[in-house]
This record gives sequence, structure tokens and C-alpha cells, in this order.
Amino acid sequence: MKHYSIIALLILMTSACKTDKKPENNTIEPEIEQAEEWIVLFDGKTTEGWRAYNGDDLPPGWVVKNEELTFDTQLGLEQDYKGGKDIIYGAEEFDNFELYVEWKLPKGGNSGIFYHIKEGYNGIPEVAPEYQLIDDENYAGMHDLTAYNISLGYTEKPEELKPLQQTASDYAMHPADASAKTLNPVGEWNSTTIVFTPEKVEHWLNGKMVVSFVPWDEAWEEKKNSDKWKNSKDYGTFKKGYIGFQDHSSPIWFRNIKIKKL
Repeated sequence: MKHYSIIALLILMTSACKTDKKPENNTIEPEIEQAEEWIVLFDGKTTEGWRAYNGDDLPPGWVVKNEELTFDTQLGLEQDYKGGKDIIYGAEEFDNFELYVEWKLPKGGNSGIFYHIKEGYNGIPEVAPEYQLIDDENYAGMHDLTAYNISLGYTEKPEELKPLQQTASDYAMHPADASAKTLNPVGEWNSTTIVFTPEKVEHWLNGKMVVSFVPWDEAWEEKKNSDKWKNSKDYGTFKKGYIGFQDHSSPIWFRNIKIKKL
């Protein structure tokens, strides 16, 4: 009996070690994928599954380079393209999930990660919540935010990037906790995790939780109806939708994009 108990214990320890491994370069080892039920949204080789919001094809500028999903602004500008350049993973919609993404921005860069996207609107921000990606340190110094912020009611220092507009925030809804936030410098990789359930939404940045809120409760409704989204009646109301990335006329790099259904 002792002999079999020791063998069983060794098997359990070996299995535990395997599931603790972290994938690199857009792949998940088969035993990890099966145990944790991750779905790879980008394989590092093709753009399969990705397309324009409200479109059938991928907008110009979105390409694969160095096993990264990249928005190349020069390629985008070379094309006579009239549609929007935000993209979605259009192969499947998700309701409750854990999404993991690695990303980096250039100096002055700006982008975002969207979820619960529904098509048929003028643009993704009109309907879908956004995990903000931006160069917190340099963006305001390179872009004039004054008129935009004044239009939102920010009359004190409107030239500054506000907490609700900074990286990892639930854009224009819930600011990231600055005391818990570690943002790597521009040009370096950061990791994002978004956890969504009807009970709680969490934003993680580089392994630390920086946002937590309850979707659709009274406090959420008050925020939604008092600021930027007060005239966007469907903003954040859908409980299922696509995952997407924002083009903000800025280079952006993504890798290791995967999701787990909850």
C-alpha cells in the first residue's frame, strides 16, 4: 500500500509542476491547454479569425511580424481604405472569461482592448467596455487633450491625461489604482489580464490587480449615465460579444493572446 501511495504522490507532484509552466511566443503546451482550457486567439503566424469591426477582412496595416500581431501605420496609410481600423476576433463571442494579452506601445502610443463587442454601431467604443492602453508618461506632451477634456467637463488642467484615461483603467468608468500599478516603459512588453463575471470585473497589469468593480450594479449605472457614455444607451449593456483591439493611429504590438471561458 505504501509503495502505491508514493507512486501516486509522485504523479500528482509531476502533474502540478506541468500546469505551473507559463507559455511563451503565442503557444500553449498541450497538457496546459487541456487542463486550463485556454483558447489561443492568435498563433503568431496568421491572422486567422481576425477581421475589421463591421467588416469581412482585416484592415490594411494589421499584419503579423516577428510572431506579433502588429498595427503598422505606414502600411495603413498607403491604402485607400474608408472603413474603421479597429479589429475583432470574429470567430466566436464570449460571455464570462479570463483574457490574457501581452502588448507594447511606442512613445506617445494609444490603443485599447475591448470585450462584449456587438457589431452594427458606428464604432466599438460606442458599445464595448475598454481596457485602456496608452503611454501614460508621454501621451499628453505629444497630443493636445485640452478641447477633448473640456468637452467631458474636465476644466481643471484639461491638458493632462486624467486617471480614467490612463493605462489599465476601465476607460471613462473606473480608474486604475495608481498605488498598485507597475507600467513598463514604452517599447517594453506589458501583460494584461481581464476577468469578467457578472459578480466582478478585474483588470490586471503585470501581475497586479488594479481595477475591480461589479458590472451593471447601481454604482455602475450611475457612472455610465453621468459622464462620457451618458448618450450611448447600449454602452456596456451586452453580456456576450467579441474581443477586439483598437487602432488609434499608433503602432501597437500584441502577442500571447488567449482566453479561458469561465
